Amino acid sequence: MARLVEQVPGERQARMVLSMIAEPDDPVTGRVLKQVGGVETLRLIEDDRATVPGMNRADGMAWRERLTAAITPDLPGRVAQLQGGRIGTLIPADAHWPTGLNELRDRTPYVLWTRGATSFLSGAVEDRVSIVGARAASPYGTTVAGELAAELANQERVIVAGGSYGIEGAAHRATLAAGGSTVAVLASGVDRPYPSGHAELLDRVGDLGLLVSEIPPGAAPSRHRFVARTRLLAALSGTTVIPEAGSRSMALRVATEAHRLSRPVGAVPGPITSATSNGPNDLLKRGIAEVVTSAQDVAALLDLPDNARGTSRQAGLGQRREPPSVRPERSGRDL
Repeated sequence: MARLVEQVPGERQARMVLSMIAEPDDPVTGRVLKQVGGVETLRLIEDDRATVPGMNRADGMAWRERLTAAITPDLPGRVAQLQGGRIGTLIPADAHWPTGLNELRDRTPYVLWTRGATSFLSGAVEDRVSIVGARAASPYGTTVAGELAAELANQERVIVAGGSYGIEGAAHRATLAAGGSTVAVLASGVDRPYPSGHAELLDRVGDLGLLVSEIPPGAAPSRHRFVARTRLLAALSGTTVIPEAGSRSMALRVATEAHRLSRPVGAVPGPITSATSNGPNDLLKRGIAEVVTSAQDVAALLDLPDNARGTSRQAGLGQRREPPSVRPERSGRDL
């Protein structure tokens, strides 16, 4: 029987296969992929006599066994079936690949599965804002999230969120209502919107904006995939804003990932008696976030000089630039 690597025609298809056999945010697989590329990574997985870069023989065998356990005979067929539909892919060689993801290094996604206007990812990270927060948000929180999203959309910023209930759903809805551009980063396949109660909203995002995931089509979300998604929400945007979040909210992981990347974080302060303001208040107290009370505050964070290169928290704000126009563009590598 032909080996898997012999049945995929190139780098794109090899990365698609990797996303089907390796869980996201696997730095071991990511390190190998970064060094040798997708096709060679598949060959190393299938050839137990080959030396895996950066691993001794025992570690290499353990890595192979973990990934070969997920290989099934239908993988080449699944890749072939995905060609020609409305689901596309992005890999680092593509023009619309969001270069901010490269700062994740060994944690960079193997591939991005997309449905919609991938051009929303092609601009500078400063053109995008991630708005994340509590699912069980208060009316105050959803109002603030919606107002921030709408005002930033009117400034032609792209609003990035996770499609969840509460804060993120409010951000997507307000952006669409304002005629703006929005991206939903999913922890499931782009053909399997989650949560199911937001299926109609996410379908609209796919039609008018962009659905994106590192999880292959048909795959369900899991806790690990939700955690892995936090680094994408942080890396795709120039800043992350948290209107409301509880003390254990996944949004705080997004803030932590953004802080690690030296991207500015904004938080909306709230009453100390409100559980959904515990997260933002704590980020402010620890010095991880800056106070945000308006879209102008967010724009000032985005327009700090060289904020994607680690100088975002220096004293003084940069001069505001005129944001570029972002237009839907679906050219490129649709599958």
